[in-house]
Parts: sequence; structure tokens; C-alpha cells
Amino acid sequence: MPFRVEEMSFKQGQEMPFTGKTKSGASSFSINIGHDSDNYALHFNPRFSHEHIVCNSLSGGSWGDELKEGHFPFQDGEQFKLVLNFTNEQFYIKLPDGHMMDFPNRLGDCKYNHIMVDGDVKVISFKVK
Repeated sequence: MPFRVEEMSFKQGQEMPFTGKTKSGASSFSINIGHDSDNYALHFNPRFSHEHIVCNSLSGGSWGDELKEGHFPFQDGEQFKLVLNFTNEQFYIKLPDGHMMDFPNRLGDCKYNHIMVDGDVKVISFKVK
């Protein structure tokens, strides 16, 4: 069952610390930030089977081009913390080991109000500050 928050306010310049714990035997999970389930500015998708992170965007129900990050600091069954922030041009993701990655803000907006977390992860905490 996906974890979903609607009507929140995540604006450019704000930070979103996110703490989760991967399930034992995890294959993948995703964190999606956008306007609704057809429009994600950021689809952040660690995939354990290939040990890479896929980022993408969803606009009007159509996926964009995937970007793959080979750096993979997630461990099966372990707690982790990410910090996300963005501008109207770029998302910035601080991975659990401090490694930074970025992804273009293809929707180009300065505010998003929808977060959906799905897959082999338990949400422990997140907040916008």
C-alpha cells in the first residue's frame, strides 16, 4: 500500500529530510514528488537488483527519459536518511552517505503538493522545513 500525502506544500528552497527503512529482501522502492499521480517532477527509484538509482519524471501520464545513478548507498533491511530540495530547474538529493545527486526539474514548477512513496520501504519520518 503506497504512502501518500496530498495538499502538502513543498516549495523551492525548502528542505525535505526523509527517513525510511528498506524491507528485508527489497527489490526497489520509489519516492515521487509532484502534483498528482499523473505528474511527478521527481520519481526517485533505487533498484536493489541492479544496484543503481533511476530518476525520471511523469508528465500527463507519460514517462520521460530515465537517468541512472551508479552510486548505490542503500542496504537491504537498513534505515537510511535522504535530504531533498529543489529549484525550478533542478532537484538535489543528498544520499545516505553524503553523496549528492541531481535531476532536472522537468515540470519546472516552484511548488509541489503531492508525495507518494511505494515499494519495499517503510516511511519512518519526513517533514518539509
